[in-house]
Parts: sequence; structure tokens; C-alpha cells
Amino acid sequence: MPDQTTLTHLQTVTDSLESGATMQTRYLLNGALPAQDVARLLESSPPRERQLLWELIEPSYEGEVLQYLNDDISSQFLKDMDTEQLVAVSEHLENDDLADLLQNLPETVVSEVLASMSTQDRMRVETLLSYPEDSAGGLMNTDTITIRPNITVDIVFRYLRRHSTLPDMTDSLLVVSRSDKLLGTLPLTKLLVSDVNDTVRDIMETEFTAITAESPANEVAQLFEDMDLVSTPVIDSESKKLLGRITIDDVVDVIRDEAEHSMLSMAGLDEDEDTFSPVLKTTKRRAVWLGINLITAFIASYVIGLFQGTLDQVVALAILMPIVASMGGIAGSQVLTLVIRGIALNQIGATNTRWLLNRELIVGLINGLLWATVIAVLTAFWFDNIKIAYIIAGAIVINLLFAAATGTLLPILLKKMGIDPALAGSVILTTVTDVIGFLSFLGLATIFLI
Repeated sequence: MPDQTTLTHLQTVTDSLESGATMQTRYLLNGALPAQDVARLLESSPPRERQLLWELIEPSYEGEVLQYLNDDISSQFLKDMDTEQLVAVSEHLENDDLADLLQNLPETVVSEVLASMSTQDRMRVETLLSYPEDSAGGLMNTDTITIRPNITVDIVFRYLRRHSTLPDMTDSLLVVSRSDKLLGTLPLTKLLVSDVNDTVRDIMETEFTAITAESPANEVAQLFEDMDLVSTPVIDSESKKLLGRITIDDVVDVIRDEAEHSMLSMAGLDEDEDTFSPVLKTTKRRAVWLGINLITAFIASYVIGLFQGTLDQVVALAILMPIVASMGGIAGSQVLTLVIRGIALNQIGATNTRWLLNRELIVGLINGLLWATVIAVLTAFWFDNIKIAYIIAGAIVINLLFAAATGTLLPILLKKMGIDPALAGSVILTTVTDVIGFLSFLGLATIFLI
């Protein structure tokens, strides 16, 4: 989401383009602004202006900007590049950022880009590409500083001084055997205060946090949060060999992406949805979920149609129906959101699901009785009909109980079925609360009024 600074830069760039001052715009886009800000400018621009801005960015700076764009927009630019341009872009990227970009390209193009790289870099990128993007292996960077356990601190210092710079977020050196098996870690804070004659084996920490390459990205994020980590090594699950490391900046990206995914999925949108994507593309994406919603709406309408005779005789029921459905929908959404969050944080499992369900049913019952009383009193005064008041009160209680049960169990069941609960949960929940709300309200009315 663009902040106020981004919007200010966007206005400056827009004004420069309109006045023909392309030199000023080119200066802003090629170093005057950080690559992150340039990426935000591109994401905040409509397609025509976005293309103009991209053409003003120097080829040597394109790679820096691409790594901060969402997948949807970066793919648009990448597909317009030839192999020579892609190779030039890859030269300015870290291996993990390059792997992320290559995953959006055809295999033939990826092969050509890899062939242009040095043997060492190619092997590193191929290792990253062998893991899913949303796993620890897909997040890790292979750029690490490793040392042997039998050398002294003095030798470590001399070894470090041979490097012009250290990899970003280096807070520990990784101690490995000759076969690259991870033996321990040596925090820089401990290294700096150790005697130069001490050996690494004497001062290294053998109790360390490491994660296997196959671990899901959300588990990695949870580990960083729980352990307050800056970086952590990634190892092979079988051989325990060091593969790379994950740093906090990558984890922040995971947390942000998961938050966007949860928010947008509730509306049936993709987390890489381009705010300024073309009309036809946007229409196609949204049409799918509108069609699904239409099916659920017809299901609810069918239930109403079953009670057409009842509605013909008591017009007040048609006026009051939306209240029952709305109350159930809101109550269910509250529970659904809470449970989806709990699943994302790995807080919900077989041991506590029953307790959670009982809690939500009790809360639903209490809220149902409370608001059923309020709605019944208002209905009695409005329509001067005590029977309708009792009927809507009963329907409210029934629907809130079903909403609580559905909101609790639905995301858990969807997760077990391999379906994203954030994406499908809200649609199914709305259908359930509408159908149960109409069925209970009109069913009770048919029994007691007709």
C-alpha cells in the first residue's frame, strides 16, 4: 500500500512527465530514490504511465527495482525482455532474488539465463529453484560465511578481512565440517570478545536454531517471531548439510505477503493483484468469484422460494428476513476470521478444537439470546405482532449457533482438505448463514403463523 511519501514522489514524477522534464524523472528513477520507492511508484501508476516510467529506468538498475515489485507486475516487464536483457538484469541480483524472478519465466528462458552464469552461481541458483517458493529452501540465500571448528580466532579475523564486505544481516558465522555438515554457530558478538588464541570449537555454540529446507514459509516466520532471530541456517533434512540461511528481511516479506493474502482472499482476490491492472484482466479475475457467489445466492433464493406461500400471507416476514441473515453472517465472519488467524499461527490443533468449538457455541448462544431479545421487542412494537417477535427471536438464536459452529469447524475442515480457508471460507460461510437464517425464520413462521 503506497504511503504518503510514495504519493508525493508519484505526484512529482507525474508533474515532471506532463511538463516534459524527463531528465528530472530519469534522475529520480535511477538512484535518487531507493529501488523500493521506485517499485512503489510503478505499482501506484496506471499502465500507460507505468510503462513510460519503466522505459526511463537504466538497464543496470532494472534488476534492483524488479526484486521489489509484486509478481504480477514484474512478470509483465520480464515477458517483454529478450534473453540478453534478462542476463543483464540477473548480473545485479542476489541469488535468492534472481531465483524468485526466474520462477515467473518459461523454462527455455531460464535455461539460457542459467547458462550465462558462472558454474558456482548457477549451481546455487539451481539449488534454490529446486525448492517451492513458499518453503525455507525457496526463501534462503546461499551467500554465507562458513568456518572450520579447528582454526583459531586469529585465523578467523584474518579470513574475514579478506572479504571486501560481509553478506547482509550477518550476525553469526556458521561452523561446518569438511563435508559441510553444520556443527554450530559463532555469533559475531562472541567472536569479537574472544581471545585470539581460542579455537572456534572452544567458543562456538552447539545449541542453535536451524530449519530444514522443506519447512513451510509460515513456520519459518513463526520461528523468527518466537526466537527473535536475525538469521538462521537452512540444512538438508537427511544429511544435515548446510544449504544456506534465511534472514529477517525475507521473513518480513513472508509476513507481509501472508497478511495481504488473508485480506484479499476474503474477497476472492490474489495477493499479487495489481491495483492498476487493465480492465479486461481485472474483470476476468473478479468474474470467477462473482459467478461462485451467484450460485450461492441462487441456493438461498431457492430456500426462500420454498416458503412463497408463507411470504404471500405475511408481508412482514419479507421485511425482517435480511436481519436474520445479516446477524448470522456477521457473527460467523467474526469466528471465521479468528480461527483462520489461529490456524496461520499454528495455535489450533486436535487437542484444543473441541474447547474452541464449545466456547464459540456458548458465546453464540449468549449473543443470540441478547440480540434476539432486542430484535423481538423492536419487532413487537413495529408490527404489533407478538408471534412474529417470538419467531424472529428463535431464528436469530438458531442462526447464531450455526454461524458459530460453521465459523469454527469450516476453516479446519478446509485446511485438512488442502483448500485455502481464507479463499473459500467466507463464500461457504455466507451461504450457510443465509440458508439457515431463511430456513429457520420462514420454517418457524410456517409452523406457527400459517
